[in-house]
Amino acid sequence: VQQGHYKLKILNTIDFGCSMHYNPFHYLHSETDILSLVTVIMENTQSKESKGGDDFWSKAEALLYQALIAYIYYEAPEEEKNMNTLIEIINASKTSEDEGYANAVDMLFEEIEQKDPRHFAVRQYKKYKLGAGKSAKSILLSCGVRLAPFDIREVMELMDYDELEIDKLGEEKSALFVITSDTDPSLNFIASFLYTQMFNLLCTKADDEYEGKLPIPVRCIFDEFANLGKIPHFEQLITTIRSRNISACPILQTKSQLKAVYK
Repeated sequence: VQQGHYKLKILNTIDFGCSMHYNPFHYLHSETDILSLVTVIMENTQSKESKGGDDFWSKAEALLYQALIAYIYYEAPEEEKNMNTLIEIINASKTSEDEGYANAVDMLFEEIEQKDPRHFAVRQYKKYKLGAGKSAKSILLSCGVRLAPFDIREVMELMDYDELEIDKLGEEKSALFVITSDTDPSLNFIASFLYTQMFNLLCTKADDEYEGKLPIPVRCIFDEFANLGKIPHFEQLITTIRSRNISACPILQTKSQLKAVYK
């Protein structure tokens, strides 16, 4: 929406009918971006399946996400590059006690390996298969629980394609409103996805295209900051974004709210 000299953009996780579409896959440009997206997924979606203090499960889960997202990014048609496709592939990853059993996803990666043994997706998938074995069913169950919010019809439609163009915030005058619930944090991870990608994209753009400084200042006003979900590495980000012409103003009611999320 064009209002005066500003483009108005809205991400609304309370009333999806009043929101523009946001697709995290639209902003993937490298293997590093894929790893960053997986970090956001792991840190902002909570699995109820607990395996004690052993982090084997989360590492195996992350490897599977890295492999599948890389496959979608490099191999899928443009209209299928979204979270919906990730859910579909997870659902197709059936397991069996028979060690020689290969499901449809296994065969998919075997075909890619025959064409390109050094394919990033193949390398990550082989690492996952090394550790999965008989644990695959538990890992896939954990994936299902973690990704359950993406199965909500409104969320699937929201993330089907992208209209926000967050990578242009430092190049054109824009006002981006991100509306999240202050009573139900279950969908706040969507905003965390957006913030993480926004900071990474804008810093990269400033360095690569504008000699380290965005032409239009980007000011982030984070009201009720503690309720937004965790932005990975935010402690480091606030010390590095200023030189790129980006500022962040977190607003909280008490210091303890900040410590609860960022230690």
